[in-house]
Amino acid sequence: MAKKEEIKKVNEEELKLIQEQQKNYQQIVEQLGLADVRKHLLFTHYDELSKKIEESKKVLEEKYGNVNINISDGSYEDIKKDDDSDLSVVKSEE
Repeated sequence: MAKKEEIKKVNEEELKLIQEQQKNYQQIVEQLGLADVRKHLLFTHYDELSKKIEESKKVLEEKYGNVNINISDGSYEDIKKDDDSDLSVVKSEE
């Protein structure tokens, strides 16, 4: 009859240590994955909000013209266009 091989094992304290380390490692990896998903969702919400803000700006600009609106109290001032705002500097080609 063949002799049964003895199973080699680390001691109980070492086993608990590596099990705990592996558990913590897996939790960190899981949290990193969740953080990445949350980050993606936040970017999606940010993009959606940015589009809504631009839409609101267009509606308000159509109604009030080119103005700066104080978001604290709702007051607004016309944005004054400088007379020379259409001028630009052109380099000569020498």
